[in-house]
Amino acid sequence: MKAHRGKLSASIAVSLIGGLALVGLVFIEDLRIVTGISIIKLNASRLHGIYNSTMILRRGGQRKTLEDRMNDEDAKVMFDPKWCSVTDGKWVFNESKHLPYDDTTCPYIDKQVSCGRNGRPDKEYLYWEWKLDNCTLPRFDAKSMLEKIRGKRMMFVGDSLQRAQWASIVCLVHSVIPASERYMRNDNGVSVYTAMEYNATIEFYWAPFLIESNTDGQIIADPNRRILHVDAIANHAQHWVGVDILVFETYIWWMSGQTIKSVWGSFANGEEGYEELDSTVAYKIGLKTWANWIDSALDPNKTKIFFTTISPTHMRSADWNHNENIRCFNETKPVLRKGYRGTGTDQRMMDIVSSVVARMKTPVTFLNVTQLSEHRIDGHVSVYTESQGKVLTDEQKADPEQYVDCIHWCLPGVPDTWNQLLYAYL
Repeated sequence: MKAHRGKLSASIAVSLIGGLALVGLVFIEDLRIVTGISIIKLNASRLHGIYNSTMILRRGGQRKTLEDRMNDEDAKVMFDPKWCSVTDGKWVFNESKHLPYDDTTCPYIDKQVSCGRNGRPDKEYLYWEWKLDNCTLPRFDAKSMLEKIRGKRMMFVGDSLQRAQWASIVCLVHSVIPASERYMRNDNGVSVYTAMEYNATIEFYWAPFLIESNTDGQIIADPNRRILHVDAIANHAQHWVGVDILVFETYIWWMSGQTIKSVWGSFANGEEGYEELDSTVAYKIGLKTWANWIDSALDPNKTKIFFTTISPTHMRSADWNHNENIRCFNETKPVLRKGYRGTGTDQRMMDIVSSVVARMKTPVTFLNVTQLSEHRIDGHVSVYTESQGKVLTDEQKADPEQYVDCIHWCLPGVPDTWNQLLYAYL
């Protein structure tokens, strides 16, 4: 009987231990599901506690709620692109924020986005920082960034919004490079900023649709006269070969109307022979052309591919309950409502990008700037910009109904945060 009881006790003990282990695993998995955090990926030295809104964290004898922790940078884990969400966060005003450049110290900012030089009187829009809920987004470090691209070529490809992102990163590193060790040149239509000590270049290539069009060389202002060559990309792509880091973007030029004139094969017949395609259909065909070229021509072991997501426009002040305003005119603060989303982004276009990239064999990293930029109704150039190469006059600035620009962003400004994300991913 004693031997029998011993066996029984051992069996019960094993079962009990196994049960407790199972409960522990289930509990950990439940926490992962509730919080969206993988326990295994957390740095143990920074793991102070994981909890939902009903749980608390004891630290220094104090009780901390989830909201407290979201506001406590010390309690957050270091940025890990595999699980940190760059869309879950909020804009926080920091009046002591260091501004690494302005539009008087960096000579590469287009007049179109030089809001300070163009007379913008308020400065608060410069001092907002994007803070992630559960992770610490690293601050942009110019010397560290240059080390990341040492011996490399980095190229931004897209439209004027992408050119602003390029100008932003050039300005962010410009001040730490001695004047004798840097220079800018235009090389066969490509703007090339060279950091000689690092044997690195930061380049911009103009391709507003990524694919070829009749507005690539000389810009055609009238959207009705633009024709896209939706299955052709070689004339552009030849400039991308040999680049180590490619950052693509295309969206706003596709949004000029419900349909887009498109041709296949060649422009041999000029404006004849085109077909009117729904803009979303043309966008999908064009992106597939781009994706096919990436997959067939580039070695993912040698080239990193990034895609900057939609830069939102703010054309409808009713979206943020400022019905009396004229679009983004006179806005001086972000929308602080959590998860705000207006009508300035086309979800169909976002879905197309996601579906095309999902089918690619080459890894593509999204720079998801859409959600964080949605809040920044205050960051656009508004009337502090130019028209036909000239800064708006006082009379024009007094007519925002006609002249306000709620597409482009001031520099310094929101694109600096986009490059903070790029820095974190690199």
